[in-house]
Amino acid sequence: MDNTNLNLIKRIVQELDCGFDCFYNIRNNEIVTIPNFRQSMDEDEFRGAFKAGLDKLKKNKADFIKFEVLDSFESFKIMERFVGELNDEKLQLELENVLVNKKPFQNFKHLIDHSDFRQSWFDFKQNELEKRVETQLEREKTAYNKELL
Repeated sequence: MDNTNLNLIKRIVQELDCGFDCFYNIRNNEIVTIPNFRQSMDEDEFRGAFKAGLDKLKKNKADFIKFEVLDSFESFKIMERFVGELNDEKLQLELENVLVNKKPFQNFKHLIDHSDFRQSWFDFKQNELEKRVETQLEREKTAYNKELL
């Protein structure tokens, strides 16, 4: 993968991880971000950015690929995969227990933040999100190019 695509993917992942849906304009490589209000954000705080982004999207809707913030079940699956790959049996068992009890996201974060595997989690999650974005980007670019023919 070339650096341009890798940088694009990393930028999209960063925005998604911050709770923004991303729209990538396939014609001019522009990225428009819109707050995903399913997340716990203050709509008033982002109203101006939201309106400006929507205006751009309306003008050239067919040129944009939408990348959405993960749903809870998708984030949960990433956490499960991470736990399954851990080589620390004690932490692995603790995290497995956390995932089947109340407040799995909050308790997973707490355990990871207070472990030696915090950076491993961030790296794993980043890699999983990058793979997801890369797959969608390639699929959408292929479909877009077929429509142009």
